[in-house]
Amino acid sequence: MQRRDLLVVGGGTAGLVAARTAARLGARVVLVERARTGGDCLWTGCVPSKAFLAAAAHAHAARTGARFGVRTAEPHVDLAAVMAHVHAARERIAPVDSVEALAADGVEVRTGTLRFTGPGRAEVDGALLRFRRAVIAAGADPVVPAIPGVADAAPLTTDSVWDLDAPVRSLVVLGAGPIGCELGQGFARLGTRVTLVEAADRVLPGEEPAASARLRTAMVRDGVDVRTGARALAVRPGRDGPEVELDSGARVTGERLLVALGRAPATGELGLEALGVACAPSGHVVVDDRLRTSAPGVFAAGDVVGDLPSGGAMPFTHVAGVHGSVAATNAVLAPLRRVDHRGMPRVTYTDPEVAHVGLTEAQARAAHDGVRVRTLEHGEVDRAVTEDETGGVTRVVLDRRARVLGATVVGPRAAEVLGELTALAARRGRLRDLAGVTHPYPGWGDAVWNAALAELADALRTPAARWAARLAVPARRAAPLGRAPAARPPARRR
Repeated sequence: MQRRDLLVVGGGTAGLVAARTAARLGARVVLVERARTGGDCLWTGCVPSKAFLAAAAHAHAARTGARFGVRTAEPHVDLAAVMAHVHAARERIAPVDSVEALAADGVEVRTGTLRFTGPGRAEVDGALLRFRRAVIAAGADPVVPAIPGVADAAPLTTDSVWDLDAPVRSLVVLGAGPIGCELGQGFARLGTRVTLVEAADRVLPGEEPAASARLRTAMVRDGVDVRTGARALAVRPGRDGPEVELDSGARVTGERLLVALGRAPATGELGLEALGVACAPSGHVVVDDRLRTSAPGVFAAGDVVGDLPSGGAMPFTHVAGVHGSVAATNAVLAPLRRVDHRGMPRVTYTDPEVAHVGLTEAQARAAHDGVRVRTLEHGEVDRAVTEDETGGVTRVVLDRRARVLGATVVGPRAAEVLGELTALAARRGRLRDLAGVTHPYPGWGDAVWNAALAELADALRTPAARWAARLAVPARRAAPLGRAPAARPPARRR
């Protein structure tokens, strides 16, 4: 039997990028996928959720247009049509990740259940497969907690919620992380009565407290009943649907129950022990910063990867893509490339969006001396004023040398606004370096530019800067007679 140079396990983002990267490098690559190529991002994650949120945004705009002088009737939401839009978005993107597209890129694809049987050997539905090196990119599955009664309530997850085709009058969402907040707010905007239950003391507990507070305010304004510091103890059948008992003694009821408590790596049935691949108790594959596992020639990428030396797990599509590229390159050529989670951005696509990169303020103060935070409220951003979206904020965490350690942006287009702050954080640049970069006016990027201009203005108020300015003044006055002074550019809003 012909031995492949590289076996890739999983056809999600990490696996697709790994397989294509290795094929471009001349390797003979086989990719094994248990279901359909495209992975969680295409079928149950990024693509369907953002299509769903787009529909919710249109309903919200129709409902709230009166503040701009545009009055319409209460929008009629056809959930079946909304889901048809979601499915259409998936189908439009699916050909890019298809078996045919992979074959055109030189990747052999097999569909089936894979299990490793020893070093360099695996079986796919009983058929032997031999390989030299491997990348494990099997992805993750939704977590359904072992809370009494949850399984009997036929809970929705991100795998099943996209199959809804009838209106949901009320919904209880367990978990106020990114998935719970996005779907909770989306359903509320489409007319569902939503109760959001979170055991932590705030929504998005991994983000800056100020960001969490602003998002909570927006969700409550959209009609979401937010219950933080509340743990679900049991679920029982109720007259109107599942009834969730909270540790406070309160009970919340919804027609349906949506579980959004994260995802667990799909590594349990792969037979990784036959390769000697070590896993954490959570099931995540243990890797170093080159994505090497404990087994020679075996790498891991994407959602199966847990903490790295540079930071905790980051189960995001863009991170999975980077993992796939690094793992494949290191497997086929030499293990030279590293992954650094510290510079990876993350975004929750609620309204407002919450985007973050690098260290939070608390993390920075724990690791560095002289930390300070530059904050710009979006009431100072003209674009936010014109769109009546002034509740956002841009916060940049700086070290004692004014270099960017991290940043958080809360507001419309926060994902795009965060881009140049991500670039600064990656190279440890200073915020004021952006002051001389002209930004189009009026744009959402003005938030970052205005913060950079304020940072530069403060730097120019130092005694050293004032001393230099005083020295420069006589020199300008001594310019030769007859020379016209330099034209002063007209004032403009920034």
